[in-house]
Amino acid sequence: MHHLTYEAVNWNQPTNGLAKVFWDQQWKQMWFPEEIAVSKDIPQWKTFGHQETYKKVFGGLTLLDTIQTNIGMNEIARHVPDLQVKAVLTVFGAFEAIHAKSYSYIFTTLCNKDEIEEIFQWVKENGHLQYKAQKIAEIYQAIQEHDPVSLWKAMFASVMLESFLFYSGFFYPLYLGGQGILRNSAEVISLILRDESIHGVAVGIFAQNLFNQFTKEQQESLKQWGYELLLELYDNELQYTDEIYRGTGLEDEVKAYIRYNGNKALMNLGLDTMFPEEEINPIVMNGIRNEGSTYDFFSQKGSTYALAKVEPITDDTFRFDFLANE
Repeated sequence: MHHLTYEAVNWNQPTNGLAKVFWDQQWKQMWFPEEIAVSKDIPQWKTFGHQETYKKVFGGLTLLDTIQTNIGMNEIARHVPDLQVKAVLTVFGAFEAIHAKSYSYIFTTLCNKDEIEEIFQWVKENGHLQYKAQKIAEIYQAIQEHDPVSLWKAMFASVMLESFLFYSGFFYPLYLGGQGILRNSAEVISLILRDESIHGVAVGIFAQNLFNQFTKEQQESLKQWGYELLLELYDNELQYTDEIYRGTGLEDEVKAYIRYNGNKALMNLGLDTMFPEEEINPIVMNGIRNEGSTYDFFSQKGSTYALAKVEPITDDTFRFDFLANE
């Protein structure tokens, strides 16, 4: 009987130079939702006029992060041969679990038991939400042993989820927080956003390394597959946006933000952008850049965050074109 030889991960010999960089940066960003005083939002929440939209936004985000925790990072990590990259993806999965739990923390703080149950029921019944969950989860579950093409597709899907599909939800708390409304909840989102930006970049780079090993023909057909998937997800996202933002008058701005992030997801994967450049709501862009939030992961934790500042990575560590392009 032939026994497998198991290998121990050896961080003394870098197999993938960036794995350690991503590992270090993710742990420097360690945070827990309970450290943010969401309860300070309660007085504003009581008189807030669009509670339904807000709750649905967070319900949708919770589902995506749950899938990313339980299926996405696990499945990709399981099939990636490099042991250091495996370790990094496993850590990312743990952070996805923190994200999914942090929405519950916001719900617990702002909503009563019945409202919370109602939202989690809505998540199960919402067609647009279930559509994107199924699309992405199926690609994760289709990874074949020793099949780099199916692994690349799963990485592509992961970047679509983290750098694209989250943003119809992220828009609202950033937009409100930038105007001083429900600011502490927005701070939680900005911390999540900062993690997701690392995940999108890291998985995008791992995907690019894989993509470079394919033949020209394979690359062309995978690009075709990727753009088609993005368009299907985008079409669904437009309908989802119309549904959850109904009554806020923000639909068009949210859609512009979705397109902007669709382009960024493609850049993370080293692919050409698909949507024309357009103006994004400055409050939301400020929500990303300001001291009060922390989108760009070279920065410290947010202004409402009590723990020590982390040592930022310098631009020389590696260049990210999408950050330079903004």
